[in-house]
Amino acid sequence: MAHASLHGGEVCQGCLKGKVYPLQEPSKRVRVKGMAPLVATVWECERLRCNLCGEVYTAQAPEGVGEEKYDETAVAMTGLLKYGCGLPFHRIEKLQAGAGIPLPAATQWELVEAAASKLQPAFDALVNQAAQAPVLHNDDTVMKVLALTREQVQAAAAGAPLKRTGVHTSGLLAVGQEHPIALFFTGRQHAGENLADVLQQRAAELSTPIQMSDAQTANVPGEFATLWANCLTHARRGFVDVAADFPEECTRVLEALREVYRVDAVARKEGLTPAQRLARHQRESRPVLDALKAWLEEQVTQRKVEPNSGLGQAIAYLRKHWEELTLFLREEGAPLDNNVCERALKKVILHRKNALFYQTLNGAHVGDVFMSLIHTVELCEGNPFNYLVALLRHPEALAQAPDEWMPWNYQQALAAADAPPSGT
Repeated sequence: MAHASLHGGEVCQGCLKGKVYPLQEPSKRVRVKGMAPLVATVWECERLRCNLCGEVYTAQAPEGVGEEKYDETAVAMTGLLKYGCGLPFHRIEKLQAGAGIPLPAATQWELVEAAASKLQPAFDALVNQAAQAPVLHNDDTVMKVLALTREQVQAAAAGAPLKRTGVHTSGLLAVGQEHPIALFFTGRQHAGENLADVLQQRAAELSTPIQMSDAQTANVPGEFATLWANCLTHARRGFVDVAADFPEECTRVLEALREVYRVDAVARKEGLTPAQRLARHQRESRPVLDALKAWLEEQVTQRKVEPNSGLGQAIAYLRKHWEELTLFLREEGAPLDNNVCERALKKVILHRKNALFYQTLNGAHVGDVFMSLIHTVELCEGNPFNYLVALLRHPEALAQAPDEWMPWNYQQALAAADAPPSGT
């Protein structure tokens, strides 16, 4: 907004001597407006009919307004609200109805189901690229799929109960490369089995990847070899839980682990390479952990702790998984904990708390596709709404070259797809 009467270089109206000049920082006014997440415009095209032959003549709609009722932005917003923000379809329906723009829950499902098939090539490309990552985090959280629950009940009624009844959503975070990738898989498989499916696409010439998870064997990818690292936060939590009962002993452990995390934080702040970070941990963290290990052995061998107590169990866990918990002292790029994967699973937990369940495995897969794309864009510090819209507007180009439509490079493909033909 330009000043009504003054321009740069003119005489000051106050002192009548100096000259005014533009400031780099303008004065700002912000006005925030409320509206429905999905807005609608209705064009009423006049129709005329001949009273003799009955021919009907309809006015032309504005350019760009076709028969398609819901455009790509509406589909992307519905998917983002449902799978990115955890809003169930019926809540979106109620919100839209309150704003006077109805959007039934059944219609929302039809939109996202059709969109998922268009987005599938991008999801498959993310799986392939995640398989090549040097570091893979994985973990599980429980999920409910009604179709699988009915299957379990029917099998039990027939006298042949299923051997596996649990249903999970597995989170897989691929890091250590230029761009992080988040993947989600829902079904009866555990995180290790889903990781094995991903690793089937790993190039044979690549070195063995580092896998970070908790110490449950369900996280191990079967026949695929990995350098297994365990989550240091899980081990630490055992001492935090009993710190009130064993303050002196727990403080000894927690202070040692705090020093390890301090070293890692300094390495990240200084932007050290994986090799430099490994050297820093070997130089500064190894003496601390060697002293901690000797202290743990002393507590057990000299019977200073009751094995069945909370402290005894925390010490036993730390000693049992010591090699996996300290892999970062021996391997470049090995993480300390699985926190990034647990944060990613909060999207799944938010959906579970609000929507409670998926109806079918197909519905679960639709959710996995949307959540994987949305969270990967967020990890790459991009705009998930713009990304989904771009993919939905160019499904043919996406299907032909999905690697060119990843969250970190799709702008170039989008610019080329939207560019006018040469010579026009």
